Amino acid sequence: MSNTTSISQISPVMATYGRFPVTLVKGKGSYVWDDKDNQYLDFTSGIATCNLGHVPNAVKEKLEEQLQNLWHCSNLYNIPNQEKLAALLTANSCGDQVFFCNSGAEANEAAIKLARRYANKVKEKESPIIVTFHQSFHGRTLGTLTATGQEKIQQGFSPLMLGFSYLPFNDIDALEELISIKPAAVLLELVQGEGGVIPANKDWIKKLEQICKNNDILLMVDEIQTGIGRTGTLFAYEQFEIEPDVISIAKGLGSGFPIGAIIAKEEAAKGFEPGSHGSTFGGNPLATAAGLATVSHIIETKLLDQVKEISGYLDSQLQSLKEKYSFIKDIRGKGLLKGLVVETNALEIVQKAISNKLLILTAGPNVVRILPPLTVTKNEIVEFIKALEKTFQSIEKGE
Repeated sequence: MSNTTSISQISPVMATYGRFPVTLVKGKGSYVWDDKDNQYLDFTSGIATCNLGHVPNAVKEKLEEQLQNLWHCSNLYNIPNQEKLAALLTANSCGDQVFFCNSGAEANEAAIKLARRYANKVKEKESPIIVTFHQSFHGRTLGTLTATGQEKIQQGFSPLMLGFSYLPFNDIDALEELISIKPAAVLLELVQGEGGVIPANKDWIKKLEQICKNNDILLMVDEIQTGIGRTGTLFAYEQFEIEPDVISIAKGLGSGFPIGAIIAKEEAAKGFEPGSHGSTFGGNPLATAAGLATVSHIIETKLLDQVKEISGYLDSQLQSLKEKYSFIKDIRGKGLLKGLVVETNALEIVQKAISNKLLILTAGPNVVRILPPLTVTKNEIVEFIKALEKTFQSIEKGE
């Protein structure tokens, strides 16, 4: 009997997440509701995932339609939605071919495998190296956490994979080391999300691209968090005026439905051939129905024009807060991926905001991350600013 009691006190879910004391059961647009019917303004978007807000009608309708027909089939057969989504993504990017998977970590894992196999099989390079950057975040698989340039993510998982080298982010002089390292590929975020919402410097990116071109190095951009409209263009790389060889995407691609992908130029895609990589669920009819509906809606409704306008309004409101509260040291990011650099504990701000029915995130110990849906309205931003200011006031009072 005592043993039964002991077991019942342990959650059957592994303790891999530091969860906030909220149980969410419903969502629509920019709002979610908990199991006590409390309404929260959600400026996390499921960590940049629900780009069209929660349960968007345009995606819901297509999913319901697909549910009546076919849920899953093997990738040994042609999947019409997969073909259509791949065609839409390549038509609106610099890439030529797409591989579908289930998540951002899987997308970056696929990019790493593609780079290695391209180097080995196409370029006949032995022991290819992939360069990533300090403070980056590329996922939680063994390969992607090794690619991640943060020791705290790697702790406890040694021995790590071989074949990675790290350089400082935004350091233009350090790029010269690429010539001596001679890597097969470079993998980077254009805005480091988990690393503190740090945008890449455009001059730095342009030099990096030139070095990659001159030295036959694949340029791979991780757009897991920045892609699918988050920064005001469908892909963030467009704003840097570069053309990567490989783009990894996930999060916002399916409006919360699990899907990831890499988009590769034809030459880089030669690294894969039948049997070299695969995924049981990747690109299944349901996931690609969600992806096709999401990307089509963004393009057809010209939502990105709204993102550019509304992100400017958000910037102005955040600047007003910065002028009012001295502990806000900086505001950085792009589009609707914003980071408030604060002197105080960012986690304390996030926790206090919950009591004011506002959901926001951290990006390290001193950065508050703000990720509203792309469909956010000015009225919702006003509501957000009021809740955030109320949170700041309670912290100043020591409440």
